Amino acid sequence: MTGKKGELLPRQAMQQLLDLLYPPRCAGCQRGGYVLCPSCLARIPPLTFICQRCSAPLSPGGICSSCQSAPLKLSGLRAVSAYQEPLRSYIHALKYDGNTRLAQPLGMLLAQAYHTLGIRADGIVPVPLHSERYRQRGYNHAALLARVCATRTTLPLFENMLIRHRATLSQVGLAHWERQQNVQGAFSCAPAYANGQLRGRAILLIDDVSTTSSTLEACAAPLFAAGAATVYALVLARPGS
Repeated sequence: MTGKKGELLPRQAMQQLLDLLYPPRCAGCQRGGYVLCPSCLARIPPLTFICQRCSAPLSPGGICSSCQSAPLKLSGLRAVSAYQEPLRSYIHALKYDGNTRLAQPLGMLLAQAYHTLGIRADGIVPVPLHSERYRQRGYNHAALLARVCATRTTLPLFENMLIRHRATLSQVGLAHWERQQNVQGAFSCAPAYANGQLRGRAILLIDDVSTTSSTLEACAAPLFAAGAATVYALVLARPGS
């Protein structure tokens, strides 16, 4: 199993040129010279009192009722912080407003969490977009985050391991059971990895936000079927209580 650690793509090269011509301003406070300045990054607090399996907020800790009644199909889910301001605005700007510069500092937060939370993986896989959604947006925000995380952790990156072969509705606004049905069977493992190539491997899925974990669990299913020993997920944010 071999992967790439992220090459300089045309979009990234163009972004670097634009950065020289038009220096960035912090997405939080508009301070010049930063995509996210140290002060605004410091306003993103780590999660505390969380479920040890899915990172859902808890008080005072332990295992949440959801994981007790219906355990995750993932080996585990970890998150950097809660889905609240200012992180919520940064994620929205990256995902919907085309501010791809934010992938760098946000991807670094994922890499820091990988080390801090003691996660161990043999490779990183971003949650894929369907080709139609990719054409509309022009980039996969999860892949941008995964490239930065892979570079910082020195883990191999497998952008094409998972295929989203069925277009799905946006998960926003759907009930839990609707989210599960919406993404069920939407992902498959690429043929190059589907024939025992993942046997015994530890895979780390990367995405921006996990609300019910339905998408991440749908991604994990074909990876487990291909032989993966563990499939953890690491996201920027989980909704608060």
